[in-house]
Amino acid sequence: MLYAVAAIGLSLTPGPNGLLSLTHGMRFGLGRAVYTVLGGISGFLLLIAVSMAGMGALLAASEQAFTVAKWLGAAYLVYLGIRTWRAPAPRVHLVGAGGHRAETAGWRLYTQGLLVATSNPKALIFFAAFLPQFMDPAAPFLLQFVVLGGTFALVELIYELILAGTAQRIAPWLGAHGRWFNRAAGATFVGIGGVLTTVSRS
Repeated sequence: MLYAVAAIGLSLTPGPNGLLSLTHGMRFGLGRAVYTVLGGISGFLLLIAVSMAGMGALLAASEQAFTVAKWLGAAYLVYLGIRTWRAPAPRVHLVGAGGHRAETAGWRLYTQGLLVATSNPKALIFFAAFLPQFMDPAAPFLLQFVVLGGTFALVELIYELILAGTAQRIAPWLGAHGRWFNRAAGATFVGIGGVLTTVSRS
């Protein structure tokens, strides 16, 4: 449940992929923006797989490594929470429908979503810092990837589809209330970071 809450918190925090889905939803409509969303999901799953593979091997080898990862992860979540709390409201630029038609090709939108996700170092750092607390070195890697990666992918998929489908109504709201939204998300991350310090390996 803690992981699910954190996944929701990460998704709801305005980031590059969310804003890209929002922009493409306004420009091309939900049907075309689905490609963008799927590209972003693919990128996140790739980052999760890389993070779990590297950290899983480390945690399996050492109890001290788990303790270090736990405190580093908690510290990063608190840091992320403070940064999110202080961040200004996200700015979404409304783009007219007269954009280049070549950009509406499904594979182009998918590629944009994929590249934005995989080029975001904050996502990789988050996964590397957060996932180890929920990994069991003795359990099959594939099963854990399906559960942890699948949970985040599902949450992110639903969130980005909602952004793309309701883009025209959400964009003005984010501009007016995005600061308070950031503060709520920031407080959530700080709280989760505190809870993580109590997690044990057993």
